[in-house]
Amino acid sequence: MPLLNAAIVSHSPILIPEIGKINHQVLRKTVDAYQEIASELQGNDIETIIIITPHGQVQANYFTINAAPELAIDLSEFGYLGATRKFFSDLDFIHELKDISGDKIQLASDPKLDYGSSVPLHLLTSNLSDVKIVSLSYASELNLEDHFGLGNLIKQVIAKSAKRIAVIASGDLSHRLKKTSPSGYSPKGAKFDSKLIEILNNPIDTKENILKMDAKLINDAGECGLKSIVTLLGVIGDRQYEPNILAYQTDLGIGYLTMDFKL
Repeated sequence: MPLLNAAIVSHSPILIPEIGKINHQVLRKTVDAYQEIASELQGNDIETIIIITPHGQVQANYFTINAAPELAIDLSEFGYLGATRKFFSDLDFIHELKDISGDKIQLASDPKLDYGSSVPLHLLTSNLSDVKIVSLSYASELNLEDHFGLGNLIKQVIAKSAKRIAVIASGDLSHRLKKTSPSGYSPKGAKFDSKLIEILNNPIDTKENILKMDAKLINDAGECGLKSIVTLLGVIGDRQYEPNILAYQTDLGIGYLTMDFKL
């Protein structure tokens, strides 16, 4: 069965009202965008969500899948103990992907999901009672082309699967958009965000245009989402999509992009 849903989401803990408190309303547009994606996942009866996170067990030269049989949302580091939902990993999918990837993927086992997975899953799955999870971390030292390649491997496994599958790229854009940004300010931050959004809005030659992005621009932007996004684009491959940017907010000095790919 082909991929049914693909989306980019931010993973700010402030999106959860019990954590964000007064700041939660600042990200109202992003919260609403999340709700729209959640409704689409429910409407498509999604059975497996593959989530690509920058905050899992990131290794330098290989990708990592959290293959613990049961995975629990964990937001305790932000003082919120109310998010206690547990999921089963889609172990069949994980092992098929591992088989075709060889040593490109390593398996880990941690019953607690990282917050790059926990925040999106908390917000997207309340109406998906039996959904299974594949939580995948990108590789810090591998290049963008390698991440496209990983996405292509995921696409191959999806194509052979009878399950109803969604892929979610979790990640934020520049962390350096304002003087109050957590990583300080850089004029390259807004330039990076603008360029990436421009590329995503044009489905023609998306891969080639991202690979042409200036490495210094990427580094100076202080982003944490590009490799997640590139992996997602590798999953989409040559399928046509209609770009649908649901929200882009910079109110807190970080670029929070929510985008739905209409496949």
